Amino acid sequence: MSQLLGYRDLILYLVARDLKVRYRRSVIGALWTMLQPLLTMAVLMAVFSSIFRFKIDNFAVYALSGILFWNFFSQSIVSSMNSLSGNAPILKLLPVPTMVFPVATILSGVVNVGLALVPLGLILLVTGHPLSPALFFLPIAILLSAAFTLGVGLLLSPLSVFFADVTELVGVMLMMLMYLTPIFYPMEIVPEKLRWVVRFNPVRSILEVFRDPIYHGKIPPLSHFSVALVVAVLSLCVGYVVFQRSSRRIPYYV
Repeated sequence: MSQLLGYRDLILYLVARDLKVRYRRSVIGALWTMLQPLLTMAVLMAVFSSIFRFKIDNFAVYALSGILFWNFFSQSIVSSMNSLSGNAPILKLLPVPTMVFPVATILSGVVNVGLALVPLGLILLVTGHPLSPALFFLPIAILLSAAFTLGVGLLLSPLSVFFADVTELVGVMLMMLMYLTPIFYPMEIVPEKLRWVVRFNPVRSILEVFRDPIYHGKIPPLSHFSVALVVAVLSLCVGYVVFQRSSRRIPYYV
């Protein structure tokens, strides 16, 4: 980790570059980060509240908070997996720690979450959803989400370099995981015999900590927070160990 601090200028440069590349060909630039979750939320409202007709109080806030978390998680995972091959020229020419590239992608994802919180705040105001002091807990929830996502990204990014099919496989798994996570549906609609699958989904525990201060207006209960903290720390530790053991071989495969 001390080695990463020594390359903090490079990490900040990579974050800025990722953000510029993301919005370079977009007509509305960074505004798309704000509009995309809103458009997704509108589609979900039409499908789930009208067609499936289950009832969630203030579905807009419930769905949007879940969408913001999921977008950050899934997009950061894919970006971190592509970060090593995408920076192959730098890896082959300069003796920089390979870990700086997935770390930079996660940090750029955090910046995008910050931008996406703007439309969420507007939805809270427009719908009259209570603005609780628990919202001040949100930076901790984002930090926990980032730690968990970084751990998964560190675990998967070397595999995507060594095995070309991993990226496509992870894309399919992310789609399956999305439907196993209560992002836009309530836990109550899951059949009782299948509810354990959602309950033991590690992504759900992080999502709940992210959603509680926004939708429920409360700091996550200690029981929920402690589980999410253990999941995030375990993810980060496993990802770090796997990445460190693979890092010396990465420049030869990219």
